[in-house]
Amino acid sequence: MISTNRIQRLLINLLMITSLSLVFSCTTQHKPNSNTTTVKTSIKEKSKEFPELVPNRYNVAFLIMDGTYNTEFTAPFDIFQHTKYRENIKAMNVFTVANTDNYITSFEGVKIIPDYNYLKDSIPKIDILVIPSAEHHLDTDLEDIAMINFVKKVDTQATFMTSHCDGAFVLAKAGLLTDKVATTFPGDIDKMRNDFPELDIRKEVLFVHDGKYITSAGGAKSFEASLYLCEFLYGAEIAKSLAGGLVIDWNLDKVPHLIIEE
Repeated sequence: MISTNRIQRLLINLLMITSLSLVFSCTTQHKPNSNTTTVKTSIKEKSKEFPELVPNRYNVAFLIMDGTYNTEFTAPFDIFQHTKYRENIKAMNVFTVANTDNYITSFEGVKIIPDYNYLKDSIPKIDILVIPSAEHHLDTDLEDIAMINFVKKVDTQATFMTSHCDGAFVLAKAGLLTDKVATTFPGDIDKMRNDFPELDIRKEVLFVHDGKYITSAGGAKSFEASLYLCEFLYGAEIAKSLAGGLVIDWNLDKVPHLIIEE
């Protein structure tokens, strides 16, 4: 039989162990997480990084916005970006411009972070502006005064202004196609003629080159219009080389187009 004294000692020990457990448990529970504190205090806002622009190249800017169509953006981007892998030519720096620092979402759902915000950043001189088609180039985008004014400003210094598909509507809204011949997406030619009755809009061609303006039907034919500009700048062999790198059978003579001689 266990004595009364022994029972008392056991109870006292049990109470001491329980008290210590509670103390350590509370201490652990309320102790600040040093790792979490470090992470929170070490996070700093990352400064914006602009692309490296190699001197003595053409600066080619792509005007993008929500609803930009992938092909009209990526086709000329692919062609022009590959010029830097060719020797003995004045290659191209390619970059994007938009009215935001946040990503834009293409019509097909691809998220793209613009290189420059034309509303607040210092934009380098643009030699070639590319206007891919976007979902609202037939309506609300044409009411974007800041965007239209940006296009007008670029036009004062650019060597070429190019559009793909309904990007031609932006050039037209900016008043840049007056006295010029142009084209656009085949299904929207009648609308463009109706909206801009003073303009000369052509059917049955994939692209038109008139002065500093090159307008194209868009879609997969954006490759052809871009290869044409490269052939104009660099010659047929370079254009064929660029096309071959993208497995495109390039022959300008087989592409329905119109060149307006000045």
